Amino acid sequence: MSKQAATIYIEGMTCQGCVKSVVNAVSALSGVDSVDVSLEKKHADVSFDMTQVSLDELRECIEDAGFDVMNIQ
Repeated sequence: MSKQAATIYIEGMTCQGCVKSVVNAVSALSGVDSVDVSLEKKHADVSFDMTQVSLDELRECIEDAGFDVMNIQ
């Protein structure tokens, strides 16, 4: 396994329902270990196995949930 952590900056979240939508969408991806979303800081901290899921897949998942990914670090 190849563990990696990323901070994904997200625009468009306005409430805890939005936070839950992002958490549920990202958590459903194979290879994601944990997701911590901050509405105030407008980002998600994601721990994942990069052999199972890519940064592009994480971005696409969040965008498919209706939010804009501004940056990934």
